[in-house]
Amino acid sequence: MHASPPPHLTPQQSFLKSQVPAGVGGSRPVIGCHHLWLALCGEGGWEGQWWLINNAAVFSEGQESKEHVENTLCLLCGIKQYQLNYRHPNTLGRQSAEQGTSASMAVSLPPTPGLSSAPEEIQHPHIKFSEWKFKLFRVRSLEKAPKEAPVEKRDSSEGKPPLEQSPAVLDKADSQKSILTQPALKVHPKFLKKSHDDGKARDRAVHQANLRHLCRICGNSLKTDGPKRRYPVHGPVDGKTQGLLRKKEKKVTSWPDLIAKVFRIDVKADVDSIHPTEFCHNCWSIMHRKFRSPPHEAYFPRSAIEWHPHTPSCDICHNPRRGLKRKRHQPNAELSKKLKTVIDQARQARQRKRRAQARSSSKEVMKKITNCQKIHLSTKLLAVDFPAHFVKSISCRICEHILADPVETNCKHVFCRICILRCLKVMGSYCPCCRYPCFPTDLESPVKSFLSILNSLLVKCPAKECSEEISLEKYNHHVSSHKESNENFVHINKGGRPRQHLLSLTRRAQKHRLRELKMQVKAFADKEEGGDVKSVCLTLFLLALRARNEHRQADELEAMMQGRGSGLQPAVCLAIRVNTFLSCSQYHKMYRTVKAITGRQIFQPLHALRNAEKVLLPGYHPFEWQPPLKNVSSSTDVGIIDGLSGLSSSVDDYPVDTIAKRFRYDSALVSALMDMEEDILEGMKAQDLDDYLNGPFTVVVKESCDGMGDVSEKHGSGPAVPEKAVRFSFTVMNITIVHGSQNVKVFEETKPNSELCCKPLCLMLADESDHETLTAILSPLIAEREAMKSSQLMLEMGGILRTFKFIFRGTGYDEKLVREVEGLEASGSVYICTLCDATRLEASQNLVFHSITRSHTENLERYEVWRSNPYHESVEELRDRVKGVSAKPFIETVPSIDALHCDIGNAAEFYKIFQLEIGEVYKNPNASKEERKRWQATLDKHLRKKMNLKPIMRMNGNFARKLMTKETVEAVCELIPSEERHEALRELMDLYLKMKPVWRSSCPAKECPESLCQYSFNSQRFAELLSTKFKYRYEGKITNYFHKTLAHVPEIIERDGSIGAWASEGNESGNKLFRRFRKMNARQSKCYEMEDVLKHHWLYTSKYLQKFMNAHNALKNPGFANDSQTSFGDSLGLEDSLETQDSMEF
Repeated sequence: MHASPPPHLTPQQSFLKSQVPAGVGGSRPVIGCHHLWLALCGEGGWEGQWWLINNAAVFSEGQESKEHVENTLCLLCGIKQYQLNYRHPNTLGRQSAEQGTSASMAVSLPPTPGLSSAPEEIQHPHIKFSEWKFKLFRVRSLEKAPKEAPVEKRDSSEGKPPLEQSPAVLDKADSQKSILTQPALKVHPKFLKKSHDDGKARDRAVHQANLRHLCRICGNSLKTDGPKRRYPVHGPVDGKTQGLLRKKEKKVTSWPDLIAKVFRIDVKADVDSIHPTEFCHNCWSIMHRKFRSPPHEAYFPRSAIEWHPHTPSCDICHNPRRGLKRKRHQPNAELSKKLKTVIDQARQARQRKRRAQARSSSKEVMKKITNCQKIHLSTKLLAVDFPAHFVKSISCRICEHILADPVETNCKHVFCRICILRCLKVMGSYCPCCRYPCFPTDLESPVKSFLSILNSLLVKCPAKECSEEISLEKYNHHVSSHKESNENFVHINKGGRPRQHLLSLTRRAQKHRLRELKMQVKAFADKEEGGDVKSVCLTLFLLALRARNEHRQADELEAMMQGRGSGLQPAVCLAIRVNTFLSCSQYHKMYRTVKAITGRQIFQPLHALRNAEKVLLPGYHPFEWQPPLKNVSSSTDVGIIDGLSGLSSSVDDYPVDTIAKRFRYDSALVSALMDMEEDILEGMKAQDLDDYLNGPFTVVVKESCDGMGDVSEKHGSGPAVPEKAVRFSFTVMNITIVHGSQNVKVFEETKPNSELCCKPLCLMLADESDHETLTAILSPLIAEREAMKSSQLMLEMGGILRTFKFIFRGTGYDEKLVREVEGLEASGSVYICTLCDATRLEASQNLVFHSITRSHTENLERYEVWRSNPYHESVEELRDRVKGVSAKPFIETVPSIDALHCDIGNAAEFYKIFQLEIGEVYKNPNASKEERKRWQATLDKHLRKKMNLKPIMRMNGNFARKLMTKETVEAVCELIPSEERHEALRELMDLYLKMKPVWRSSCPAKECPESLCQYSFNSQRFAELLSTKFKYRYEGKITNYFHKTLAHVPEIIERDGSIGAWASEGNESGNKLFRRFRKMNARQSKCYEMEDVLKHHWLYTSKYLQKFMNAHNALKNPGFANDSQTSFGDSLGLEDSLETQDSMEF
């Protein structure tokens, strides 16, 4: 009897439902009828269909094989045949005999006509597709079967119809013959090969997809980590790691190098089809801990993971190990809930047992490692029977004794200090409880409340005759009272506040803690070494260093023990290298030679010198400006930058074709102040000022700029190409602080004209006459200076934040450069002076009485008049109105006289006077050019014979210094017949030598007060001689420097107090340094060459390095100690430095 189908069933489902029998054997109801109904109706999903297949034997009624019924039901339910082959996980354990049966049945499998013979109205639209799929599946199964397949088996019951003749499918019995005689299905081999290749490609794709979820280093799954906690194996390191590596001064920039350094795993040859391409956050953390902590071997608890190509038995694809989580399958419906629960409980019990065994074995190993039963107290000595969890909280997790000197890890586990240190040393850098990465530097003391509870615990005295209960804090004191007993008692740490490291204690506390060890060492030294405690202690320290492979410190200690001393400091080696102009290769050769000969590392390697020079170069010290500088970056770590940086250029600007390197002005001033930190603090102490005064300090800065001429070096054949250079420098002249109602000077440069205090700011390969290039390079620098004038520097000096204000004075310029930057006409102009508006004719008529009238502001106003011509005047009238201003001034200079060039200009004029006196021009003014050349040759020959003065093409400082003497005048008088002219020349030279100290000295009021008082008289007498005795030369004309010397010196002295101190001699004497440093740092690229020259020139002027050289000179020169004012720069005055190129050699 068939159950009537519900009205909502489709015709196909109604037909299939009618084919299901009412019961097995006609007596019992069908088991699982509900599941069958759901499977047929499509409501039970795969659960009902799998149940239907697994219980197919119930429907066979003992007449058909189970395999036949399964195939029939699958075909009826529309289940795809390849899913029958890969059945539910609970049915995968079938015997191979069944697979062989199904394979043999597929040999003669015809098209299934059962469904095609069904009525039209109930045929499913996908019957043809299912029928074709069924055939294809059987053919593929046949291909996978072995070639020696046995002959098709016959059923045990001969009358049993085959699958194709099932009564539920066939309508007529006579159709069986035609079906059985139908030939077997054939498939083209090309199609089979293509399907086989597709399967392999699909397996490889699945394998690579699984690899993407695994860590390359540890093999754990990445599914638990977020997308931002995964890191690519190949590529640059992330920002956080890069910042950490920079702090540790490591040069690793890519993950492969970092992984190879930490885990000893080479990932550069990885293949994507074999190796994962990412690693987990845990491995990333281990790498960070490797570099955060002191040097040690990073612990990696697993052995190195070996990755292999994909195989059919691949563990990654078929095994859930290595952290790969596979999708959990549905449980088998045949197993009852109770049986499943029993199996799970048994599995969990086995896992707990294995973990307990591993834990117990590891605990036994750790207890053997610590071996602390003789130094730690057992929990059995507790006087109170505390709960088990409380006892566990106060006991060490390793030795299970009462905590002694407890420490806490990052994972909040508490151990005895000695136990955890021994375990970390033997078993690796991880927590013994949770295996979280742990290092000795991560250990911290627990909170004080925990320590107070621990120290207040009562313990029993272990002495047999004593039954007293004492607190843990007083245990040591109590045990020491049992000295008469023969028993050995455990002495533990007193507790109380957290135990501090030995080196962090005071000297008194160190003596107290080591008093027992000191007594033992002293007893050993008295017994074995004749009381030499120092040698015993140093030997112990040396052996400890050797045991920890710290051989460098051990070598230094051994050298000290043998009386050889340790090597030089890196700063001393840097001072030696800079002052001897040694290149990298020369210094390294010296370093290796000295080390090979002496066997000691006296000089430090180059990398140590580079670390030492970082502190001395601009960009190291942090600072702040209040208010912030306009149009200047607030970053402080700015070193050498391009000379054109900061220039706002446009398309139409003049193209600047030059190489220029410079420091940022504010950063360079900060570095110069920090270099003078000791001098400033000593100056405050000498003035009886408190060290904690924070200012404001007023810093006066002298600026210098000058061309260095031709600095080219000829390489190879051919003519040398002229290459000119310009250097901009500054010198800190003095520093004052307001104290009360007066300014107190705490620092003053004693040698302002030495190259040792003239710090380079900008170097450029350009001609000083090139106005456009000079403007383009110096404009950003001048903009920074203008911004600093209206702001205050906040700089920490001596541990106190101090305030500095700056005053800039541009006095270190020669006349040519002053005219260039102030927009004046060239030196051959009618307007001969850069300080006043006098013309050459006016200056010759009035040699003495002139005053300073020019200024930077007035020059700017005159340029605007020159540019706009508001009064519509002619060129001559307009030129007379602006007094020679023809270009826009871009650097503010202070109207002054450059003492060095003033001497050179006046000496050139005296040299000309000597020639004219030899030729008696006062008698014969119309001499020919040939006669004038003969006079010059006669003078040069005589000076070379008498004064050893070699002829020169151009006047310089050394020639001028030797020429302007009384001896030179006496030698020249030998060539002049007139006695009257002798007296005029002698008086002219005598007046000049009396006036010269006034503008040459750094402080004329102290050094030459008499010459300063007589200067006005001497200048008037000098002018009178020029206008009378030498009228043939100075009638209607006068030289620029004679005019400045006679007219403006007193006024400048009254305004500035000195002329020589503000001259450009320091910048001029630094010209030879440029050539020496360029030769020292010769490189292929001029850009890098300029950087090295600027860097080493800055280091050459460092006062910190000069102190080491002064100390060397004190040892080298015995008379140095008698003159405390003598310094390294004494022998480096302008005259000597300009004459001797090698005066700076060490």
